[in-house]
Amino acid sequence: MAVRTFLHYALEIPDQTVGQRFYEDFGLVDGTGRSDVVRLRPDRLGRDAVREMDPPAGAPEGGVWIRDPDGNAVNIRDEAPAAVPAEPPVALNGPGYVQREIVRGYPERGRRIAPRKLGHVLLFTPDMERLMRFYTETLGMKLSDRSRGIIAFLRCNTDHHTLALLSSHAPGFHHASFQLGTVDEIAMGAVHMAERGWQPGWGLGRHVIGSNFFYYLRDPWGSFSEYYYDLDYIPEGCAWEPRDFPPEDSLYVWGPPCPADFGENKEAWT
Repeated sequence: MAVRTFLHYALEIPDQTVGQRFYEDFGLVDGTGRSDVVRLRPDRLGRDAVREMDPPAGAPEGGVWIRDPDGNAVNIRDEAPAAVPAEPPVALNGPGYVQREIVRGYPERGRRIAPRKLGHVLLFTPDMERLMRFYTETLGMKLSDRSRGIIAFLRCNTDHHTLALLSSHAPGFHHASFQLGTVDEIAMGAVHMAERGWQPGWGLGRHVIGSNFFYYLRDPWGSFSEYYYDLDYIPEGCAWEPRDFPPEDSLYVWGPPCPADFGENKEAWT
């Protein structure tokens, strides 16, 4: 029994009010609430001697709570993700092709940025191989691509990655990434967050691994939140071969220079 989707993540922060304001400005909405779900214990957890833990205070009810080898709390539950409604393909004009006629292509000014779904999280780890074994062998995720001992990208559905692991001297949280519908939305989200007084992180740019456009915002505690668009799609059962990319391709193919502190594990300082 393998993990099939990525539903949510949770952060322990010093000021919940500030955190809520940041993420609501980012485009998320208050989803407070609880629902009953079926409690399961995947067989593999028992075979790998993974012990259950009590749910963290205030955590969603249901499912099984365990810790990964780095001590991160993981909730495994029988719950399908909310379906993301299909949207019309973006109509673009380019050399030798026209997809948009008699229609102005600029985006509406002032349109609220609304992330469609949570795409992935990136965690720092002091032992990438051990954590990869846990998520692939115990939870059934698949390796999509990696870059030497620097970073690895794992998936549990058709998205190129739902979990990324970045080598560090200690565990920690780097960023969560949310899908938008166009590159315009990414840029307009960046402008909106700047107008609201939040600090830019890095972007606009395009990653090599995963191929997605990106823009990162700094949250109030030094980690990041990412807007993304156009991530690689890997159909179930296809013969995808993970590639080990050289270090120069571990970050991006174009964009502004990467900030010097982008790969720093701020949690390890506290």
